[in-house]
Amino acid sequence: MQTSPEALIAILGMALVTIAIKAGGLLLADRLPRQGFAAAWLRHIPGAVLAALVAPALVTGGPAEMLAAIATGGVFILTRNLFAAMAAGVLTVFLTRLMLGS
Repeated sequence: MQTSPEALIAILGMALVTIAIKAGGLLLADRLPRQGFAAAWLRHIPGAVLAALVAPALVTGGPAEMLAAIATGGVFILTRNLFAAMAAGVLTVFLTRLMLGS
């Protein structure tokens, strides 16, 4: 198998951009505010991004997605463990789709 020079250049370019983005994040992390309005706003970003990713699936989805949302919410309320809640949601979608054949 032979790789073209263009493919290698593209791969190296993407690697450099990825490393630059990660290094930039590490360098900027020390400069972020730890208190105040901006710090509170930054703490809410992960939840907002997660909601933005999940909402379209709930709106356009079927029974598997609705059951997964209920399971995820229930597990989170009971355990207060985000990882366990997400795992329960993914498992619920998988098993429901497997049983319904969709």
